[in-house]
Amino acid sequence: MKHVIDYLVKVVLLVLIIYIFWLTQNASVSNAMNLAVIVGGVLLTFPIVWLGRKMLDKQPTINRAVRITMFIHFGLGLTIGIPFVRVVTTNPDWSGWSLPVPSVIGLIMTIITGAASLIVVINLALKGFGAPGILLSRKLAADWLYARTRNPMVITGIAFFLSLGIWFQSVLLLIWVLILFVPAILFFVKVFEERELELRFGASYLEYKTRTPMFFPKRPKV
Repeated sequence: MKHVIDYLVKVVLLVLIIYIFWLTQNASVSNAMNLAVIVGGVLLTFPIVWLGRKMLDKQPTINRAVRITMFIHFGLGLTIGIPFVRVVTTNPDWSGWSLPVPSVIGLIMTIITGAASLIVVINLALKGFGAPGILLSRKLAADWLYARTRNPMVITGIAFFLSLGIWFQSVLLLIWVLILFVPAILFFVKVFEERELELRFGASYLEYKTRTPMFFPKRPKV
């Protein structure tokens, strides 16, 4: 019964995020307010992640980690998702912020990095029995791409967002990814996600952590 309630809560939160994204996309605000959302929204990620870590350490149990992670993911969906939607939808309003690179190059890069992101999702689903933002992995994913780096999803996600920036010829999106999104997602991974995985998978994750690099891929140890 508890698992059913958790699943229903996740569905409700996911629907709520989608609805908020739709409202955000159609909201009409000044450039100053829009920039405040684009920058300030991502900056809220840091206190939310820090608070989540404090809550994990206060009562480090698996069930509590699962519940806290669900709400942290929801929070990040807002603090990162809303600014991203605003950057993409209002990019044409920023005259003089156009990237002088053929958009077809960005389109090709977006297709490649998008395919790579999809492969990572499939990897996690088959080896970890989980889905990003929907279902926490029930098994530690340590094979295939996850044998080369602990965070292939972060790597492909960053590459995908940068590719979108080139495709849209958006200097604003590239700056947002490099200056705001990358520090925020790295902070989340290092401060919260690693601790949460330690609680859920214990010694197996700690062993995996010692033999697999955090980001830069390398050949798995035999």
